[in-house]
Amino acid sequence: MRTGMIALAAGLLLLRFLPALPDTRWLSGLALVGLLSLACRRYRVAMLLLGLSWACVSAQSALDDRLAPELDDRTLWLEGQVVGLPAVSDEVVRFELAEAESRRVRLPQRMRLAWYGGPALRAGERWRLAVHLKRPHGLVNPQSFDYEAWLQAQRIGATGTVKSGERLAPAEGIGAWRDALRQRLLALPAFGRQGGLTALVLGDDSGLSRADWQLLQDSGTIHLMVISGGHVSLMAGLVYGLIVQLARHGLWPRRLPWLSWACALGFAAALGYSLLAGFEVPIRRACIMLAVVLIWRLRFRHLGVWTALLLAFDLVLLIEPLASLQAGFWLSFGAVAILALTFAGRLGAWSAWRTLGRAQWVMTIGLLPGLLALGLPISISGALANLIAVPWVSFVVLPPALLGTLLLPVPWLGEGLFQLAGGLLELLFLILAPMARWWPAWLPTAVPLWAWLLGALGAFLLLLPSGVPLRVFGLALLLPMLFPPSGAPPEGRAEVWQFDVGQGLSVLIRTRSHALLYDAGPRYGDFDLGERVVLPSLAGLGVRRLDRLLLSHADSDHAGGALAIQRGLAPAQVISGEPDRLPASLQARPCVDGARWQWDGVRFSTWRWSGATTGNQASCVLKVEANGERMLLTGDIDIQAERALIDAGRDLRAEWLLAPHHGSRSSSSMAFLQAVQPRAVLFSRGQHNAFGHPHPTVVARYRALAIALHDNVEEGALRIELGAFGPARPLRAQRRFWRDPLAPEAAPGPVGQTP
Repeated sequence: MRTGMIALAAGLLLLRFLPALPDTRWLSGLALVGLLSLACRRYRVAMLLLGLSWACVSAQSALDDRLAPELDDRTLWLEGQVVGLPAVSDEVVRFELAEAESRRVRLPQRMRLAWYGGPALRAGERWRLAVHLKRPHGLVNPQSFDYEAWLQAQRIGATGTVKSGERLAPAEGIGAWRDALRQRLLALPAFGRQGGLTALVLGDDSGLSRADWQLLQDSGTIHLMVISGGHVSLMAGLVYGLIVQLARHGLWPRRLPWLSWACALGFAAALGYSLLAGFEVPIRRACIMLAVVLIWRLRFRHLGVWTALLLAFDLVLLIEPLASLQAGFWLSFGAVAILALTFAGRLGAWSAWRTLGRAQWVMTIGLLPGLLALGLPISISGALANLIAVPWVSFVVLPPALLGTLLLPVPWLGEGLFQLAGGLLELLFLILAPMARWWPAWLPTAVPLWAWLLGALGAFLLLLPSGVPLRVFGLALLLPMLFPPSGAPPEGRAEVWQFDVGQGLSVLIRTRSHALLYDAGPRYGDFDLGERVVLPSLAGLGVRRLDRLLLSHADSDHAGGALAIQRGLAPAQVISGEPDRLPASLQARPCVDGARWQWDGVRFSTWRWSGATTGNQASCVLKVEANGERMLLTGDIDIQAERALIDAGRDLRAEWLLAPHHGSRSSSSMAFLQAVQPRAVLFSRGQHNAFGHPHPTVVARYRALAIALHDNVEEGALRIELGAFGPARPLRAQRRFWRDPLAPEAAPGPVGQTP
C-alpha cells in the first residue's frame, strides 16, 4: 500500500517539473495505460500514470481559464463579486473578483484587480467595472519570486486595472461578515498592533507595515503572523489537550469515550478557526493534514506516522494538484516530516523546553535545503527568535486575541482582552527587533545541483539520532551548499545580466573579481523593484559586494531602487549623470566624460554630454569591452544626445546596444545606429506600458538594419557572456508550463540573427 501511495505522490508531483503540458492525445494515452496497468495489478505504474494524468487535466483546466490572448490589453465592462478581503496600500485598492461576466466575451472565473484611488470595497459586494485586462504575466529573474506560478496556483486567470465602476449590490455572505469584523478589529486600541492581531485572528495581513514584514523576515517568524497549519493544529491541540486533562482528572463523563470526543472536538475547533480565517488554500491544506492525523490517532496508529503523512500528502495534491507550485506546500510538509523523523519512536519523555529547543534546532537544519531550493531568505536568528516567539504567540498572544474577538459583544471585556493581546504582541516585537537588527535575513546564492544534494544528505545525517554512524560528517556535507562556488567569469570576460524590472532598467556587469550595477530598477510608491527584484537576483548570482553603482540619471525608473541597493550591498562608489537630483545619503559623484578603468582584463569607459538640458540627455553612457566584444549602455539619451556622442569622435562600434530610452520614438536615430553597428539590441520595458515603448518606427528601424531584437517582456532576464561572442540566454527559454512560450521572434539564437 505504501509503495502505491509513493507512486501516486510522484505522479502528482511530476506536474511541477513539466516544461509543457501534454496534448490531449498524449494525456488520453497516459490515462489509458494507467487504467490497463491497474487492471493488470501493476499498482505502482498505475498510480504513477493516473496521478500524472489527473494533475495535467487539473492544470490544463486552469490554463484554459486564462484570459483569451485577443482580450489582452483591452478595456471591458464586466460584472462580478468581490471575494476575499480587499487590501489598501498607498491609496491602491487590491482585490479579487469572482464569477466575472461580460456580455460578449467569456472571462476567467477569478481575477486579481487594482483600483488606484478607488473607493472602499467590501467582500461580498457586487460591482460593475470598467477594467483594463491583462493575461497573467510576471517578471522572470534569477532567484526571484515567480508571480506567474503564484497566479496559476491561485487559479487567477487575469489581472487588471479598474478605470471606473459602480456598486450593484451590497455586501452579503460570510465574506461580508469577515470584512466587517476586520474593520472593527482594526479600529480597536491595541498598542498599535491591530494589524498583527487581525492577521492572527482573520488571516488578513494587509494591516502589517513594511517594517513589520522586514522584522518578521529577518527574525524568521513570518509563519507566526500568517495563519498556517501551525495555528490550525494549535487550535485543535488546545481543545484536544483540554479534554485529555479533564479525562485524566476524572472530570470527563465516563459514558463518552474521551479519545473520540477529543479528536472530533479538536477538529471542530480547528475548522471553526479556519472558517474565521477565510478557508484559503493553505488553511484547507492544513485541515486535510489535521483530519488525517486525527483519524490516524483514533484508529490507525498501528500503520505508523509515515503512512498518515503520505496519505495527507496524496489527498492534498489530489484535491489541488497546483499546490506543488507554492513554497508553503513544500515547507509545511517538509516541517511535518522533519518533526516526525526527529520525535517518532524516541524513547522516554522530554521536558517542554527541551522539546521546543530540539524542534527549533532540527527545523533550522532540516528546512535549510528547502529554503535554498526555493530561493527564500534564511534567517540567521530564526532558531533563537522562534524559541521565544512560538510559545509566546501560541499560548500568550493568540488565546486573548481570539477570546477577545469572540467576546466583543460584551462591553469592555472583549476590547480589554484584545488590547491585552496587542500589548503582549508589541512586547514580542520589541524583543525580536534587536535580533533582526543584529542578524538580518540572508539571501542565499543559487546552489549547483551537486552541492545541494550533498547538503541535503548532510542535513539528513544531522537529523538522525545521536550515535548513528557517520552522523558527524553531516556538517561537512553542508559546507558546499552553504558556500557554493562563485560562478564568476574567467579573466578577460564579463558576465552581463539585464534584469527584468518592467518599465525601468537594471544591468549587472560582473568580471572575475568585481561587479558594477548600471541602474537600480524602478520604484513606484511603496513598491521598490530594487528591493524586491534586483537585490534577490544579485544575491542569487553570488554578488555580495558592489564596486560601483552607476545610475545613468535620476529618474525613478532608473534610480528608484538605489537606496535599497545601498542598504543591502553598500556599494563602494556611486556615480551618476545627475548626482544633484539623487538622495544625499547616496553620496553620488558626477559621471566624468572620458573616465576609463580596467577590471580583470575588461575595459570600461563613460561619456556624458556636457551640453545636456534635460535629465534624459544627462544620462551617463557606459561602454564595456571584453576580449574584443563590446556593449554600449545608453540610459535615456535622446536623438540630440546621440548626435553629440557621435560628434565627440568616439569609436561607438558595439556588438550589443541597450536601446536608448527604452526604444522611444525620440531616440535610436539612423545615424546613431549606423555609428554603433550593433548586432543585437536590448529593450528594457514594461508590458503594455503607457508610453508605447518600444515605438513601432524604432523597431522597424532596427529590423531594417538586420539587428537582432531582445525584449525582456518576451524573454525575461537576459544573460550575456561578453567576450565569448555567444548568444544571449533568456530565462524564459527555460520552459515552464504555466508561462506563455517565447514568441517566435524572441526565440534565442546566435548574435546577429534577424527576427
